[in-house]
Amino acid sequence: MELTLENLISLMKDVNDEADYENCTALVDDRVLTSFDILAIIGAIDDEFDIAIPAKDIVPDNFNSAQALFALIERLDDED
Repeated sequence: MELTLENLISLMKDVNDEADYENCTALVDDRVLTSFDILAIIGAIDDEFDIAIPAKDIVPDNFNSAQALFALIERLDDED
């Protein structure tokens, strides 16, 4: 799967389809995503894009929106 924002949102919807990933900017702060959702998303990102998210980057700011998570993934992908 190609790394695009649309593909990431699709992957996130597979984990929790109740969130508005296109517009929400407080997924963690508003408790839309649970810790289990975040772990599932991290695992799916590793499986689909072969990108591991280090523990130091598992912070609310990186998971509050699909756009923030996409920016993190792009940064991690560029570092490899």
